[in-house]
Amino acid sequence: MRTICFYFQVHQPFRLRRYRFFDIGNDHHYYDDFANRTIMRKVADKCYLPTNQLMYDLIQEYGNRFRISYSISGTALDQFEMYCPEVIESFKRLVSTGCVEILGETYSHSLSALRNKEEFVSQVTLHSKKIERLFGVKPTSFRNTELIYSDGIGEMAAEMGFKAILTEGAKHVLGWKSPNFLYCNAINPKLKVLLKNFRMSDDIAFRFSNKGWSEWPLTTEKYVKWLNEIDPKQEMVNLFMDYETFGEHQWAETGIFEFMRHLPKQVFSNSNFEFMTPSEVADHFDPVSAIHVPYPISWADEERDLTAWLGNELQDDAFDNLYNLADRMRLVDDPDLLRDWRYLQTSDHFYYQCTKWFSDGDVHKYFNPYDTPYEAFINYMNILSDFEIRLNKISEPAVVSPFVERKKVVSIFKPSTIIRPGTELLMPEMVQDPKRIAKKKTVKKAAVSKKVKVKTKVKAEAKPKSATKSKTKKAVSKK
Repeated sequence: MRTICFYFQVHQPFRLRRYRFFDIGNDHHYYDDFANRTIMRKVADKCYLPTNQLMYDLIQEYGNRFRISYSISGTALDQFEMYCPEVIESFKRLVSTGCVEILGETYSHSLSALRNKEEFVSQVTLHSKKIERLFGVKPTSFRNTELIYSDGIGEMAAEMGFKAILTEGAKHVLGWKSPNFLYCNAINPKLKVLLKNFRMSDDIAFRFSNKGWSEWPLTTEKYVKWLNEIDPKQEMVNLFMDYETFGEHQWAETGIFEFMRHLPKQVFSNSNFEFMTPSEVADHFDPVSAIHVPYPISWADEERDLTAWLGNELQDDAFDNLYNLADRMRLVDDPDLLRDWRYLQTSDHFYYQCTKWFSDGDVHKYFNPYDTPYEAFINYMNILSDFEIRLNKISEPAVVSPFVERKKVVSIFKPSTIIRPGTELLMPEMVQDPKRIAKKKTVKKAAVSKKVKVKTKVKAEAKPKSATKSKTKKAVSKK
C-alpha cells in the first residue's frame, strides 16, 4: 500500500489598522478589530465550519481509513476564541475521532527561525502548550511557517523532540530525486522529512477553478488516475495546502467541496493508496536518504525561497528593526507588550511589503490589504516605533539631561538635618560663624607679627658676638 498524506495549514494574521505618524507615542492599539472580526466571521462561514463538517462526515463514513492533519497558528486560535469559538469546538470534535493530527509550529506564524533561536523555541513551546490545552494532544510533528526549512531549522526541531517535519519538495533542492519518498535531516537523521508534491497539491489548491487550465474541470476520477500513474516504487504523495482552499480560495460554486467529498471513495475504490498523518508516515516508512538543504526553502512562489518575505530593502529593514529588540524583550514580563511582540512577528506583515509583481503578483495582490508595499512598510514601521517607545519605558532607565548634571550642587546640609516649621534652624557643620572667622584671622595676624619681632631681636643680639670673634682671629694672626 502507498500513502496519501493530507496536511492543511490554518492561519489568520491579526491585521493592523492604519497607524499614522501622529499616533506614535499616543495610541498603543495596533489592530483593525473590525477587519479581523468580519474577515474571521466570513472565512469561518465559507470555509472552516463547512469544511470541518465535511471532514467529520468523511471520518464517520470511512472510519480510521481516512486520516488528515492540520497546523493551526496561535494567531488563528486566538481569533477563533475571540470571534468564532464554534470553530474551535468543530476542530475539537475532529481531533476526538483519533483520525486527525495537530502539528506544532511557531505561535505567531513568524520568521523567528531565521533570526533568533531562543525566540523560535519560545514560540514553538507556547504553541504546543496551547494545542495541549485546547485539544488534549501534544504535537509530535512540526511544520515551520510557510514550510520554511533548512538543515539548521530541522536540527532545532529535532532538539525540541519532534520526530518529523514538513517542507516543500523544491526542484532546485531535489534535483533528480522524487518528493514521493521519506527523507531525513542532514544534521540529525532522527528527524524525518516529508516533502510536498507541489504539482499534485497545486492542482487542487490553485488550478482547480482555473478554466484556462488544460485539465479543467478536475474530477476525482482524473485525479486518482494521475495518482495511479506515479511510479509504484514511490511510497507516498504528500498533499500540503491552505485549508482556506475549501470555500475561500476556491469558492463552493467551483465544486471544491463535492470534489473533496468524493475523493476518498475514489481512492479506496480505484487505487492502492491509503491515508496517513505525518507522524504515522514517519513511524511506518524508513527514509531513503538525507536531504541536504543548506539554505532555507519555502512553499511560496515559483522561487520556493524567502523572497516573498525578505526580498527587498523595505522588508529587510523592518525585519532587522523588529528582531533588534529581541534581546531586550527576553527581560519583559508585561503581558500586553509580549502579546504585541508576538503578533508583530507574524510573517504576513512582511509579505505585504513584497515588491514581486511578476510570476506570482496576483497571489500577492489577493492577500494584501495595502495599496502599495511602501504603504505597508510605513504603517508597520510607525507601529514598531511606538512599540519601541513602550519598551524603552520598561527596559531602560530614565535618561538624565546633561544640563541637570552640570547644575548639580552639593548641599551643605547634612541629609539628617530635618527642618520643621516652628523649629529653630540648625546651623550645619559646614557653615561657619563669620564673627568667629574674623576673630581667628585677627589672632593669627597678631601671632605672626609677634613671631617676626622675636626673630629680629634674636638676629640683632647674634651679630656683635660674630664680630668679636672675627676681631679676635685677626689679632691672633698678626701675633
